[in-house]
Amino acid sequence: MSEVRSSSHISIARLIFLPALLSLAVTILRLIGEREHWSTRWFSTETGGPVPTVVSGFIGITWLALPFGVYFAIKLAAAGHGPKRTAKAVGYAFTGLVILLLVYYSFLPRLTVGFPQVLIFIWLAMAIPAAIQLLGWPELFKTLLAYGLAARIPVVIVMFFAMRGDWGTHYDFVGMPEEFQMPLWPRFFWLAFFPQLVFWVAFTILMGSLTGSIAYALFGKRRLADKAAQAS
Repeated sequence: MSEVRSSSHISIARLIFLPALLSLAVTILRLIGEREHWSTRWFSTETGGPVPTVVSGFIGITWLALPFGVYFAIKLAAAGHGPKRTAKAVGYAFTGLVILLLVYYSFLPRLTVGFPQVLIFIWLAMAIPAAIQLLGWPELFKTLLAYGLAARIPVVIVMFFAMRGDWGTHYDFVGMPEEFQMPLWPRFFWLAFFPQLVFWVAFTILMGSLTGSIAYALFGKRRLADKAAQAS
């Protein structure tokens, strides 16, 4: 049986505006902190190499996907745009996470593809689990996609100028081993443009769907049922 849903309109642009603005502020703060050589515990310039890594300094926008997933889920639920089936949304979120872990720890280590072509498989390993979230909660998927792009496009711009100017930050992959060095444009597309707009946007969708669907299962469904009872 499908869950109660309303036809209330909700603007994705309005919904993501403040989270995107906060993400931009964090990106600017991170850039300033690295360029001014503030504490490396909070503003590390380490990248961990050419492969995208989750942890690179405490201050950053990566983990904002977790609380914003909850925020978007609650807002969508309040507007009557929860998932058709809660179990389906939660199930697809966990399925995506399991697929990601299996691919990363089982399939990718066996690949014999050289750098940088191996990055394509790494991006796909994140993009495919993220894409299936559309099946579980389409509205949350679209919201996280819009937020992910809004948060990551400024990072792409920062990375271009950082790479062109050799700013010595994690945005221009300072300290990269010699075998990974490339001219500006290949370096930008392989290490900035596609990772940010494919890998990290997909990461935002997957992690936000996970926290958002769990939050909805715990809180949102009850709120929607109460609203339906009041309206009857």
